[in-house]
Amino acid sequence: MILNIRRSNRVVEIPVIQIRPSRTQSRKSYNKEKLQELANSIRNNGLLQPVMVRRITSMEYELIAGERRLRACIICGKTRIPCIVISCSDDEAKIFSIEENMQRTNLNFIEEAQCVNSYMLSENISQNEAADDLSLQPADISDMMDVLRLDEQERELVLKYHLSIKHAKALLKIQDKLERRIVLSEIIENSMNVSQTESYINEILYSTNLERLRSQRRKGVLRDVKMFENTIKKAISALNTSGIDASAEYYEDESCLEYTIRIPKEHPVTDEFAA
Repeated sequence: MILNIRRSNRVVEIPVIQIRPSRTQSRKSYNKEKLQELANSIRNNGLLQPVMVRRITSMEYELIAGERRLRACIICGKTRIPCIVISCSDDEAKIFSIEENMQRTNLNFIEEAQCVNSYMLSENISQNEAADDLSLQPADISDMMDVLRLDEQERELVLKYHLSIKHAKALLKIQDKLERRIVLSEIIENSMNVSQTESYINEILYSTNLERLRSQRRKGVLRDVKMFENTIKKAISALNTSGIDASAEYYEDESCLEYTIRIPKEHPVTDEFAA
């Protein structure tokens, strides 16, 4: 899509109360420390780069680019903010905002993927059409959509440990979610680069390592159950030591383990605790 955006070179001061957030803002989280640093810089030096808005009504503007700058200005108590006002259609504003976010802000690759996916859903368009609108390669869009197959916890871990989109794509070759979580833990624990990650996953997929991985998972489950059993035994022992006649009954069949814990409502007072 060729954007027919018209902008004024003139910077105008607009009350922040008249600026509403962009409808296509994809950044979900902001580093509070970095935002405070930006606010301190603005307080000391002023806003060096105006935000970009478009007029919605005579008293209202929509933010197109500059969400962090707007937030920082609000933090440092600014009631007005320097703006460049552009003139464009709803569709042009949406595309321009997405491109600005992806090109000029530090969106992580998952936020970029969510941004593009949101645009595709809102416009009901294909990956190829989105690639054309956003001046991206179809393969780039495909990679982004693949990344969104990670569940929420996997995404958090990938970002927390600074893994790349190539790490994520390699990880998605593991179909079983529990096995994938184990693989992800191994990648993180051993600080694997992309090449090491791909080799490791290929070994798992095409060798007996897959059975080893499943065995590790079973052992992990059994280890957790054993820890749970020990916790129950310690709790019952502590209650008994305190003079409470608590007990636990254990039952096991092929489908489950079952514990029944009994604690009397009224406890006899022992000599140790008598007045």
